[in-house]
Amino acid sequence: MTEGVFGRHSGHEQVVFCNDEASGLKAIIGIYSTALGPALGGTRFYPYATEDAALDDVLALSKGMAYKNALAGLDLGGGKAVIIGDPNTLKSEALLRAYGRFVDSLGGRYITACDMGTYVRDMDVVARETRHVTGRSPEDGGAGDSSVLTAFGVYQGMRASAEQVWGVPELTGRRVGVAGVGKVGHILVGHLVEAGARVVITDVAPSAVERARAAYPDVDVVSDVDTMIETELDVFAPCAMGGVLTDETVAALRAQIVCGAANNQLAHPGVDKLLNDRGILFAPDYLVNAGGVIQVDDERHGFDFARAQRKTAAIFDTTKAVYELAKADGVPPAAAADRLAERRMTDVGRLRSILTV
Repeated sequence: MTEGVFGRHSGHEQVVFCNDEASGLKAIIGIYSTALGPALGGTRFYPYATEDAALDDVLALSKGMAYKNALAGLDLGGGKAVIIGDPNTLKSEALLRAYGRFVDSLGGRYITACDMGTYVRDMDVVARETRHVTGRSPEDGGAGDSSVLTAFGVYQGMRASAEQVWGVPELTGRRVGVAGVGKVGHILVGHLVEAGARVVITDVAPSAVERARAAYPDVDVVSDVDTMIETELDVFAPCAMGGVLTDETVAALRAQIVCGAANNQLAHPGVDKLLNDRGILFAPDYLVNAGGVIQVDDERHGFDFARAQRKTAAIFDTTKAVYELAKADGVPPAAAADRLAERRMTDVGRLRSILTV
């Protein structure tokens, strides 16, 4: 690698490089903070071009998880893992179990779950080597696919954003562009169609588009994300990879609200100000997409879907609180969300220094 972890000034507590040559496993686990509890975050399986690219992603994602868990009111720190490679060709029982052993070696400091490229059946395999895993299948005692409540939470954040901009928490008749209709985006489209929104979709995978159109024949399709960004929309919902909001895309964006499921949507910290200056309301991604982590955390306590859904519905009120703080402090919503999360990590995290007997 051209630059060390510490050269990135990441602020992480721990970064672990995992290698098992026999199974082909190359993974990185990032633990940003355990101030509020064990660091929970999913495992992304992706064919990164370089190890540096994988490291950059895991550092950003694990930090985002710390803020997400804090803002969601969970007693969890933030972590994330990436497995380098194409999951369609590299994934195997041996690789997943090797990965499980590395997770177990951390002694509970990191709890893993599903993310892009991994599924509940994969977590069932990982669980054969460690108990520090959640997001398992119902047959294995788990909560199942966390995409269900992730999408529900994004929808609640979108409703709160609609109230902020248009005065009512309704999306009826609004034109909403969903970029990425995979696990979460597909479910989100269902909520939007049911709410009476006019939905536009795009995805790099033709099969995902075909699946969405088969389920919801009235959706419109555009060729790519760039086309969607230049399309007249009320709401733009990024639901694929991060970094979609750049200086250039914000300048071209023709939506009044950005609210989607993708992690790390801002290409750099200054983008939130660019959105604010253009009068585009940005719903911080780690705020509105917390439904999945709420679900997998609930699994750790004996999963109850109704209970987890009630907790996820609270994203509506938390989103409103972020907007109120942003207005009071004169800062963009992303900065307000950071302040709320950091305040909780500091105020509650300090209690761990109080000794008990």
